[in-house]
Amino acid sequence: MITSQSPRRGSLFLLLACFCLEACTAVDYITITQPLQDSETVVSSGQTFKLGFFSPANSSDRYVGIMFNVPAVAVVWVANRDRPLNDSSGTLTISGDGNLVVLNGQKEILWSSNVSNSVANSTAQLLDTGNFVLTDNPSGRTLWESFQIPTDSYLRRMRLSSSTKGQKIRLTSWRSPSDPSIGSFSLGIEAKQIPQLFIWNDNKPYWRSGPWNNNVFIGVPAMDPVYLNGFNLVTDDAGLVSATFTYSNDSGLLYLELSSSGSVLQKVLSDRKGDWEVTWSSQGSQCDVYGICGPFGSCKPHGSPICTCLQGFEPRDKVEWEGGNWTSGCTRRAMLQCERNNSVRSEGKQDGFLKLPNTKVPDLAEWVATSEDECGTQCSNNCSCLAYASYPGIGCMHWTGSLIDIQQFPSSDGADLYIRVPYSELGKKRDMKAVIATSVIAASLSFALSAYFCWKWLAKRKGKQDQISLIEAGEVYNVESLFSDNLEQPKLEELPLYSYETLANATDDFEPKSELGKGGFGPVYKGKLSDGQGIAVKKLSKSSGQGTEEFMNEVMVISKLQHRNLVRLLGCCVGREEKMLVYEYMPNKSLDTYLFEPSKRGLLDWNTRISIIEGIARGLLYLHRDSRLKIIHRDLKASNILLDDQLKPKISDFGLARIFGGNQDQANTNRVVGTYGYMAPEYAMEGRFSEKSDVYSFGVLLLEIVSGRRNTGFYHDEPGNCGMEMI
Repeated sequence: MITSQSPRRGSLFLLLACFCLEACTAVDYITITQPLQDSETVVSSGQTFKLGFFSPANSSDRYVGIMFNVPAVAVVWVANRDRPLNDSSGTLTISGDGNLVVLNGQKEILWSSNVSNSVANSTAQLLDTGNFVLTDNPSGRTLWESFQIPTDSYLRRMRLSSSTKGQKIRLTSWRSPSDPSIGSFSLGIEAKQIPQLFIWNDNKPYWRSGPWNNNVFIGVPAMDPVYLNGFNLVTDDAGLVSATFTYSNDSGLLYLELSSSGSVLQKVLSDRKGDWEVTWSSQGSQCDVYGICGPFGSCKPHGSPICTCLQGFEPRDKVEWEGGNWTSGCTRRAMLQCERNNSVRSEGKQDGFLKLPNTKVPDLAEWVATSEDECGTQCSNNCSCLAYASYPGIGCMHWTGSLIDIQQFPSSDGADLYIRVPYSELGKKRDMKAVIATSVIAASLSFALSAYFCWKWLAKRKGKQDQISLIEAGEVYNVESLFSDNLEQPKLEELPLYSYETLANATDDFEPKSELGKGGFGPVYKGKLSDGQGIAVKKLSKSSGQGTEEFMNEVMVISKLQHRNLVRLLGCCVGREEKMLVYEYMPNKSLDTYLFEPSKRGLLDWNTRISIIEGIARGLLYLHRDSRLKIIHRDLKASNILLDDQLKPKISDFGLARIFGGNQDQANTNRVVGTYGYMAPEYAMEGRFSEKSDVYSFGVLLLEIVSGRRNTGFYHDEPGNCGMEMI
């Protein structure tokens, strides 16, 4: 029976339920009637960020800030950074004119969004990107957003921008770790013909990324390609250059911070430590300080001293140079022929260009609309052109002024820089090459003779001519001959040898909890060396169908290969009758885990899958065409593709690989090895293998990546589904 009071009671119950729901659920917005007090927080809908009051380390001042919603504190934006509160009476609210304001206990405005066209009816919402947005409720128009006035942190989907008209969005550092007020450092884009990232110290260049090649900044060797992890630059019709930061793994927490000391730090939340780890810094060495060696000086991080003058140049101030102050730079020893008057010029020999490989090219490059072949010719015909370089994605670059901020990279990073010098310097270069070549030959002969007599003496003393002496960390390990079959022994002296004890300590004595998995070779263990480096130890099982031949084959093949899409072999171990290979550790394990395990399948979006396919293809192209050894892998499959912390693929397991001669296209074998389902028909049935065998395996792997299904198995599909899963 329903009484006349029932509707009133129902309405009261509904009101109480709504109140409880609102009170117990974290909201992501602020309105004029719902301000934020010091003791409260606003949390984004995806629980990634929170907004509230905080005090920096070693300070009692109170600020309004946006932070990651995790126990490890990381403040990524500050509102009242120049006017802190000195107590907990602060309020963040929307004022009567529709602006966001921070008030103290006396209702004094300490900070305001200061929007001139704001409206009274507005709402401020914290998005799951970390952006705090003020919106006009009636129209939905964005009035203001925190991404437009960043502080010291660079988040995914945030834009840094600059234009020739003076528009700019830059990061500004804290004054100190305990003071978020504006410091002396700023980070932003330099909007010129070839964009670059800069850190300025009171408007003076402090660090430079090098030119943008539509993929990476070529002066940052550790930078990953944009389609996996990094920057993307866009220039609009008005000349505004904008840089956005992306990251392939959206589930990971990562951001860039401009520190109070002027370094850009990439910080990642470590699941293992539960705290933020710095995985990259812009200041890797003194050479990363802008212009540390002055004009026409070159910096080499591990040099002694780090600064040297370019060939054909000498220190401008020898006293300061020898005292370690190199900023005055260098000057030419001899005038260029093209700078002399015409009568003298006709009698002399023409200037030339010296190649400086693996270089962070100088600042102030001028882009020239010409082909790579004509780049040097045009520079040579222009006496004011002092250097040139050509780089894929950028094109031709000329330099007409002082060459400043040059750095020598240790590997294949950077560009080839060609510097104009007088003809006399070209002769010195040739003479120097001859001296170096003679010295190298003499030293090599001397070393070879010494090594031969030393080896004979050891052989006579030990009575074993098949011993190999290897040195690791100051200790000498005498290794017995490993092989009973007549295999050619690789040059193990080129590969670090780890002792059994070192690897046992690194893997907790090969505890089962350290085991990452098992393959045909044997178990693989996760470990950490004494210096903190993560490793994966692959141990040859005595019950394995593979053995010494596969072990030696992998040592010989992969130790000679270097490519970003091939797993790196760090060393091996042959102690206590054990055979082990030591690799770089891949935290995301193998590709098949992400493809076929239901819990992880959804982590690979289409862009990531395409990136993985491209990476595998590049690694395979290197094996077949670009390396000095032509390698046929013979066991390309999902479980042999490892993924690093950024889901970049690396081809692994070269135990079955074969090296081809320069003119060899195919080979035959009576021992067919590999994995059925990935084998090409001519290999599985006739034992013939070639590049095509790997390409066939790559095609099968490609179908697995696209469809998310194993190549072996039966699937029942509804009509019209075409056997494809929605990913």
